[in-house]
Amino acid sequence: MTITAHVRGRRLAAVVAGLALAVTLSATPTASTHAEPTPAEPAAARLAEPVEARLAHRQVLAISVDGLHVRALRRLKRAGAPNLLRLLRQGASTRNARTQVEMTVTLPNHTSMLTGRRIDAVEGGHGVVWNYDRARVTVQEAAGEEVGSIFTRVHRAGGSTALFATESKFSLFERSWPRSINRSTIVQDGDEAVADAVRRDLLRRSRAFTFLHLGAPDEAGHAHGWLSRPYLNAVKKVDGLIGELWRTIRDHPRRLGDVVIVLTADHGGKPRTRLHNDETCLCNYRVPFLVWGRGVDRGDLYAMNPTYADPGRAQISFAGTQPIRNGDLANLSADILGLGPVPDSLWGFDQTLTWHR
Repeated sequence: MTITAHVRGRRLAAVVAGLALAVTLSATPTASTHAEPTPAEPAAARLAEPVEARLAHRQVLAISVDGLHVRALRRLKRAGAPNLLRLLRQGASTRNARTQVEMTVTLPNHTSMLTGRRIDAVEGGHGVVWNYDRARVTVQEAAGEEVGSIFTRVHRAGGSTALFATESKFSLFERSWPRSINRSTIVQDGDEAVADAVRRDLLRRSRAFTFLHLGAPDEAGHAHGWLSRPYLNAVKKVDGLIGELWRTIRDHPRRLGDVVIVLTADHGGKPRTRLHNDETCLCNYRVPFLVWGRGVDRGDLYAMNPTYADPGRAQISFAGTQPIRNGDLANLSADILGLGPVPDSLWGFDQTLTWHR
């Protein structure tokens, strides 16, 4: 249900009552091939706000650069990766975030980004342990239970969402949350096509949450090796596409001035090899994580977040103080939008990860 923002000629009490009824109706589940979970009740202060007030102030553009090795940015410098380095420099960022503990593989890590869950289903994770397109399978079937996502969290609050990806295996998310993804565009190996589609969509639609997957670095890493010349060229290519999106946001402040970019990666890769599946190698489990946009402070994310611990070179398991992980993307995005956490998620569930001092 969509609640119209402009209400004329009605008493305030009637408006408040109407909004309360709309919130109640929008929480009522409808029939679907893949049922979606009902979110946990938000905090009392958030519950008191009108639905659109909770979503009106910001838009989140979440970007995953598949296979982005942090050393590539050092190799390319500002001449080769000016846009990624600008976002890191101008936003709240770290080059020392972590992937998932169990696997440093594309589809499992992206599922964690979108659900906030770990991987192992036995331990409450999402259960997606494969890395190819499995027709008709859903995240819910992998987990053996209902699984929410940032898409369902935003949808249940009345917001619009979109998914853009360059791998056919990302159709898993279309199948898993069909009612919660308003637009899905998947073009195999089509980085330019999906980036351009995102740019046009930003200008034409008001999406609360947009997820963009760019896969050229991963493709080049598997074909030629991580940190090889073709790999670095692929990172340069993606940097240029991100630059076009950044300029679109910059050049349309009235429409896009509230866009916040959250960017991370699913894994790195071992230099001089075509592999990234060793979850014990720093080259695979270290990833960047940044937040950029209006209201975001410049600085190191670990310095801003003392409840998180910079892991140095170590891969941290589940015990003790945690590093920032790519799986924090879902609940950080929800928090930026003024929403509570994705139900039954793990990473960032307390929503203490902040992007300002």
